[in-house]
This record gives sequence, C-alpha cells and structure tokens, in this order.
Amino acid sequence: MLRDNWLPILLLTLLGLLQYRLWFGKNSIPDYAALQDQVAEQAQQNANLVQRNALLKADINDLKIGLEAIEERARNELGLIKQGETFYRILPTETN
Repeated sequence: MLRDNWLPILLLTLLGLLQYRLWFGKNSIPDYAALQDQVAEQAQQNANLVQRNALLKADINDLKIGLEAIEERARNELGLIKQGETFYRILPTETN
C-alpha cells in the first residue's frame, strides 16, 4: 500500500518545501514587497532631485544671460545699494 502512494506523498512534500521557500525563504514575497517600497521611495527621491536640478539649471542660465539676476542676488545676499538709492532698514520692535 505504501508502495502505491509514494508519488503523491513525494509531490506533496516537494510542494510544501516550495511553498515554504516562497513565503519564508530568501527573496520571498514579503522581501519582494519591501523591495517594491524601497524602489518607490527611491523614485520619489529621484523625482525631487530632477526638479531641483531643473531649478538650478534655470538659475545658471539666468545668471549667464541676464544682469538682473546677478543684481538681484547681490541685493539679497550682499546688500548691494546702487548710487543714488536710499536704503531703509526696518527693525522689528522688541517686546519684553
């Protein structure tokens, strides 16, 4: 009787081992899901960096072409005041 049932038992055992590796082994379904999350996060970071690079390229082109951008940066970052202009600094009032 055992001699006739050895093939189905062997196939069921093999199926059980394969299912174990699929769900709990290396490169299993949970590992795949975690990897998909990492890929999505990296894609978002890449999209942010692409947008930042586009803004920087636009800044570079503006600085190469126009003097207004250079003047604006000098005013904002270095406090440039042209001859004949009046500079007013408004300080916030301190509350004690």
